[in-house]
Amino acid sequence: MRRLTTLAAAAALAASSIAAPAFAAPAPKSGYYVIRWDNTGICQIWNTDLQSKPVEWPSTYKIVSKPVPTFVEATNIQLKLRDERRCFL
Repeated sequence: MRRLTTLAAAAALAASSIAAPAFAAPAPKSGYYVIRWDNTGICQIWNTDLQSKPVEWPSTYKIVSKPVPTFVEATNIQLKLRDERRCFL
C-alpha cells in the first residue's frame, strides 16, 4: 500500500510539473519609458522591469512617453525631447 501511495504521489507531481508551464500566463515583455523630474527638468529613462518606482523625494516626476520595447527607442525619444527643449541633460 505504501508503494502505491508513493507511486501515485510521484505521478501527480510529474503531471503537475509538466502541465504547469502550459497554463502559466506569458511574462510581460520588458520596456522603457522616459520620465521628467519636475524640479530640475532632467529626463531619465526608466526600465519597467524594476520592481520599485523612482523615489519622489525631494521632487516628483511625470511620465512623458509611452512605454517602448528597447532602450534605443527610449534614448531617441529622450533626445527628441531635448531638441524640443522640454528636457535638460
